[in-house]
Amino acid sequence: MAERISLNVNGVSHDLEVDPDMPLLYALRNDLGLSNPHFGCGLAQCGACTVHMNGEAIRSCVTPVSAAKGARITTLAGLGTPEKPHPMQQALIDEQAPQCGYCMNGWIMTAAAFLEKNRRPSDGQIRKALAGLKCRCGTHMGIIRAVKRAAKAMG
Repeated sequence: MAERISLNVNGVSHDLEVDPDMPLLYALRNDLGLSNPHFGCGLAQCGACTVHMNGEAIRSCVTPVSAAKGARITTLAGLGTPEKPHPMQQALIDEQAPQCGYCMNGWIMTAAAFLEKNRRPSDGQIRKALAGLKCRCGTHMGIIRAVKRAAKAMG
């Protein structure tokens, strides 16, 4: 049964009439027309659907839209802009890490949330923070270099 749910996405309030158990991912893509996050596995195993909820990286494919009531949701589009990219976005460009780009939403959003809490991470901490994310193109080493670069840029 549909319910009216207010979402704050990228600083803009939206009132939606949706099933409260529907995945947040579907509300973001289908109801709000956002192209990121992506649907990857639908099981919270790949990370393509990652968004920030109140600054924490979450998998939107398994998070019910009702859990986002009253929360601040940030998608890749709200993280940075082409004119002023987030340091993680800029670092991926500088390292030329993305290939197909489908998974980059998950890597960027997860790394950005991690770097907000740890500006001087060790290699082991970076690997642990990014564990569970999947990239079929195999750009993992470039992504790790980009996280290190972003950490330096964020100070």
